[in-house]
Amino acid sequence: MEELPVCPRCGAPVREPGSWSRYWTCDLHGAIEPLQPFGWPGVDTAQHLVGQLDMPMWLPWPLPPGWLVSGMSYAGEGRSGARATVLACSGPSPVGGLGEMLLVAEEPSVGLGSAYAGLSEVDPGASFEGTAAQAKVEIDQHPTSLWCLSGPADRAVYVGEAAGRWLWVVLYPASAGFLLAERLALTDVRELGGEIAMLPFGALTPRVRLRPEE
Repeated sequence: MEELPVCPRCGAPVREPGSWSRYWTCDLHGAIEPLQPFGWPGVDTAQHLVGQLDMPMWLPWPLPPGWLVSGMSYAGEGRSGARATVLACSGPSPVGGLGEMLLVAEEPSVGLGSAYAGLSEVDPGASFEGTAAQAKVEIDQHPTSLWCLSGPADRAVYVGEAAGRWLWVVLYPASAGFLLAERLALTDVRELGGEIAMLPFGALTPRVRLRPEE
């Protein structure tokens, strides 16, 4: 069965632009930026995405030992381009078992990062203003601050700003948040060039599937 775009805020089916609206629409959330189907992780998928993105897709690079890229996609459509990107990777958690990480870059009001974080608000807003950052990542050799947000107990949620857009880091299980203690370096996949062929890929993680009941 061919996969179709879904709502980036709830995973529900969406309607294409037509006679009644020039926007993609969700019955619950109205006009949205459609989350495009996830292709099977691999070099071909990565190169295809990189060729059409006009905003960052963040990747921990180098990946933590034993970690694999396990999902890539974006929210948006042909006329307006990508308004959000998501990359998933999976590997051994620092405290044992399987760990998973979703990195989302998005414009305001898309809601994809919030959906993966399990939060009700579309954007993090000013919820962390005036407080000290709980973690940092390196982007272009500069530290980028992240704040921990309260969310479901099964995950750790961090948010900050990078390249003028929201940066969400969602880790499963919550204990996998210890990865951020290692000051990960993030790279925009678009800047890898030929190194894309060196990326290790794994199976598509079900974590990227937004379920309507969520």
